[in-house]
Amino acid sequence: MTTMGLVVKSDPEAVANADALEQWLRERGVGVVRKTPESGQPASAALSCVFVLGGDGTFLSAARWIGDLDIPMIGIKFGQVGFLAETVEDDLISAAEKIVGGNFTIQQRMRLQVTIVKNGAERVRQTVLNDVVINKGALARLAHIKASINGHYLTTYPGDGLIISTPTGSTAYSLAAGGPIIHPSVAGIVLTPICPFTLTNRPLVVPESARIELSLAKKPRDIMVTLDGQEGHEIDERDTVIIEKAPHPVNMIILPGQRYFDVLKAKLRWGGGPG
Repeated sequence: MTTMGLVVKSDPEAVANADALEQWLRERGVGVVRKTPESGQPASAALSCVFVLGGDGTFLSAARWIGDLDIPMIGIKFGQVGFLAETVEDDLISAAEKIVGGNFTIQQRMRLQVTIVKNGAERVRQTVLNDVVINKGALARLAHIKASINGHYLTTYPGDGLIISTPTGSTAYSLAAGGPIIHPSVAGIVLTPICPFTLTNRPLVVPESARIELSLAKKPRDIMVTLDGQEGHEIDERDTVIIEKAPHPVNMIILPGQRYFDVLKAKLRWGGGPG
């Protein structure tokens, strides 16, 4: 590997560890391209991999920075939750040794492509790793979100909003709203209503091949579409939000000995042991 990227959270501890990692890499002849989540220069296809030093928000920013490039990524936890992190700061150099030595595997994580069309004209096209959220503002009335799957009407969700998430995003906002946890290798998309007015509106898992179309059934006020919690767009009854599997997944680095269920148990603080 010749050049690696560092995406670093604006946090003194993360910055200090990034400095140490950059020095360690350069001493071994590895080039380094460094950025913060806020800087807007696009990633280069020449990068061998990207280290993300921060929390899940930093990782999502890094995924947006990479875009459609097939650059492997690894998250180093410096945030509060870190579901997307593969390891923690104390193991940073150990992880770097494995990656420089090629001692890792790749797990592909599905992304969603989101298109917002107004009056037949496309005005937004973006990809997300975690979720798409349609929700109302603090003073708005119920949102009435009409949902269709593959061109067939499904239902209208009355409530505070609707979350469309990937398996990766199933442990984020969707989980907090009562949605299921989906293993990253399960090929599905989760629809989770937020505080539904109709109690029979429950979370739904559809195949990853599904094309989901959402629109507002009643003339709304103060309704937003939020992409990965990082980009927001106001919509009204003239907009259609189209969500489908994106053609380019995120390539996440998996280190030897790391197990998804061990991470899940640790993050969710599940207790008990084998009988």
